[in-house]
Parts: sequence; structure tokens; C-alpha cells
Amino acid sequence: MTSETAAPAADLGELAWQDPHRPRFHFVAPGGWMNDPNGVAQWGDTYHLFYQYNPDSTAHERIHWGHATSKDLVHWHDEPIALTPGDGADADADGCWSGVLVNHDGVPTVMYSGHRGGSERACIATADPTLRSWHKEPGNPVIPESPQGLDLIAYRDHCVWHEAGQWHQLIGGGIAGIGGAALHYTSPDLRHWRYDGLLHSADIDVPGELWTGTMWECIDLFPLGDSHILVFSVWDDETTHYPAYYVGDYADGKFVARSLHVLDYGLRHFYAPQSMTDVRGRRIAYGWIQEGRSGDATRQAGWSGAISLPRQLLLGADGQLLQAPVKEVASLRRDHHSVGPQTLPDRSVVPLSDVAGDQLDIELRLVVPPGATAEITVRCTSDGSEKTVIIVDRDTGELRLDRQHSSRDLDVDRKPLVGAVPIATDGRVELRVIIDHSVLEIFANGRALTARVYPTRPDAVGVAVGAVGGHIQLEQLDAWTMADIWTGPRPVRP
Repeated sequence: MTSETAAPAADLGELAWQDPHRPRFHFVAPGGWMNDPNGVAQWGDTYHLFYQYNPDSTAHERIHWGHATSKDLVHWHDEPIALTPGDGADADADGCWSGVLVNHDGVPTVMYSGHRGGSERACIATADPTLRSWHKEPGNPVIPESPQGLDLIAYRDHCVWHEAGQWHQLIGGGIAGIGGAALHYTSPDLRHWRYDGLLHSADIDVPGELWTGTMWECIDLFPLGDSHILVFSVWDDETTHYPAYYVGDYADGKFVARSLHVLDYGLRHFYAPQSMTDVRGRRIAYGWIQEGRSGDATRQAGWSGAISLPRQLLLGADGQLLQAPVKEVASLRRDHHSVGPQTLPDRSVVPLSDVAGDQLDIELRLVVPPGATAEITVRCTSDGSEKTVIIVDRDTGELRLDRQHSSRDLDVDRKPLVGAVPIATDGRVELRVIIDHSVLEIFANGRALTARVYPTRPDAVGVAVGAVGGHIQLEQLDAWTMADIWTGPRPVRP
């Protein structure tokens, strides 16, 4: 869809438009299936977002590259499909899978994984200066074979950058008996590539308890502060998916990791992230917000998948990433409501009668004493039969999401989610909760948790704050309804 024009010819777009669970200020495709953000970049004064897309159904089949543009990171305009799978013998006959956009001497160039016959190979395509007309390289794939001597169980997705007069590329992989890996290549021209070995792999001992799966997808390496960040998506035989990252040092084609962390505690609900640096020097990331309902439900709804709000990444004093929506998101705020300082007594629940809705941006400053937990309830019905509870636990230092009663539909994902949050000795917590119909993006002291919830009742719009285990100081709460970016006539795809 687009906030200006729009949409698909067929019934999928019409179905999607009617679905009450469809986000209204997150980017979503006009209809059908979408997954990984691809080719995220700022070209001139325009932000570009490409994405994995099936315009013909809500299933991951015969993947195209969708394309959208924005001047402000908030309002998106649908562009013509950029890449379409080829024919029988083409390297991408079964799909144009994930990749990146680079500037090659002024020529917009994408490196992507062409999918054919159950395997993926590196392909390239170039565009005119508008990035609307794309032409695939006749010699695709530009890397026809995976490296010899590696027992690879998977091999796809790309990170490409220019350094010291040559191009560098990482391809995600999985090595039998070892696990995930980032394979490093170099090239003088993006067409001829030399394999230079593993940049990093799961068999290297790094502090941390995380298990990083049998394969790493969507590798992303970039500098931040005085460190380098290596982001990857953990994949394991369709059962385990989550985004992770190493903090370390990169120089001369070598990466030395210092620590390993989960990027988003929503796990598969913020998957396959890709990032870019804009002209202001901000590192901005997007992730794929997967569904939490069945394939039958998405078919009936006409759409599947959304893209997160763009996030700025910073490196915190503790050496981990801090995440927050880019400041432009605040331009959508309307109808401000404020709650001043007050004490929340132990075992209290305070409904916020002036703060309700399914399109909200809520900011809170709390002081949580030892032994206490703060609870923020959202998407709550008047009788409490449907509700989603966000919990900050001072003693465990955890952010938890309780979705047990988030929906009366027993087929949707209602599993709890949890992750560590740094809480200083004074117990202060800064919390931001963004609600967009079925999408939740939660930020607690710089840590992120993304999730999906699917209330069945139209009155599941209530918000409340409460305390358990001690008195909590609510220093400030500000809330806004968020404007709908999809305006005008129903979308019709260009």
C-alpha cells in the first residue's frame, strides 16, 4: 500500500485492507506475502526499502523484490516491483531472495541470492538513477559455486561494502557439525569474486550462553562507535529463529568478537534485520515482523508480514546495542495525554481512561524498587478477558511480555517472551510502547522486544499501569494516538 497512491489489482489487497489486525503506521505490502527487508539505503534525498514479496499469495513462494520509497522514513510510496523471478534455466528461476544495494561508481547495484532448484547463488542487477528500472546481469550467478572443502548445509544472503580499493562480501552459511558462519569474499568489480575464508563462525569460542543454530542468515557487518557489529539471524530447521549480534573488532578482513547478544527479545517477530547509514550518520535498522497466526488465517486476511519502524542503533556504555525508533516517527503523534508524578501502590492497577486505542505511542518513566515489578497492560477489554501485559522485574532485571490472555483465538501465538534489561541502582526504567493493531514494539532502557497480538474483541483497546511487590513511582507518562499513514483511495499497485 501507499500513503499516496496504491494497490494491488486482486482480491488480496481488498482483503488486507479490511483486516482489523493490519498495521496502519508500519510499512506493509499491498497484499500477499512479505518477509526480509532488503536493499535498505538512502539514495540522494530518498530512502529506499526493498523487501521479499509474493504478490500472488500469502505464502513464501516465487519471491520477488518489492520496492517502496520515502522522504521522511514515515510515509512510504509503493514503487513498481524491482525484481521478478526468471525463467527455467535462470539462476533466480524459483525466486529472487535476500540481498543488498550498493553504489558502484554511481550505478545502483543489488547483490541478491538467486534461488533455483533448492539452492541459492549470488546474482547482481543494476538500475537507472531512479531505481525503478532494473536489469539483471547476463552472467548471473556471479559466484556460481560455494567454496570447496566446506560441508555447507546452507549458503545465502549478502553483506557488501567497499574498502581499501576493493569490494568485500559476506555470505551467510551453515557448516555441518559446526553451525552458522559468515563467508568472506573480495572482488575488484562486483563480478569476479575470490573466497578469502571464514570471517567468523559458530565454532569460535566467544563469551555467552547463546546457541546460534545450524545456519546464519542475513549477515550484516558495520562500524558503530569504536567497535564493529556483526548481526545475523539464527536459523535452525524451521524451528528456531532469532536475531543476534556480536560486538567486536574488524580490520584487514578479520573480525574478532568480544561478546554475543540477542538483538530483539521478540525473537522471530523481529527477524532478518538489515541496516544502513543515512546522510546524517545514523545507523538505521529494519526487521521483518513475522506473523503469529496460522497460514489459513493469513490467507483469509490477504496478507502476511510487516516491517518494523526504522530504529536508530547506538552502542551503549555497557557495550551492547541501544535501540529506539528514529525521531521522525514522532511526527505521527496526535491527541497528547499526560499523567503526572504519582505513586502506584502495591497490587494496584490504575486504568488510564484517557489513553486507549489500537494505534498508540506511550512513553513512561518509572522507578521500580527492589522486590517490585511494574505492569503495563495494553489491548485490554473492559472485563479483562483479553489483555496483554508488559512486565518490568527489578530483581531479575527482566522485561517480560505475558500474552496468555492476549486473544480468545487459541490458534494464535500466545507464548511468553522475555529478555534482560539494564536497571541502575536507582531503579529507573524508561519504557516506550508502540501499538499498531497486531504489532507491538517495546523499548525498555534501550532493549527491544517486538511481538504480535491478535485480540478478537473490538473493545480490546484499554491501557492500565500497576505495581506488584512494592510501591512504584510513576514519574511521567505521555501517550499519543498515532496517525494512519495509509490515506486516500485504496491502494492500486503501480
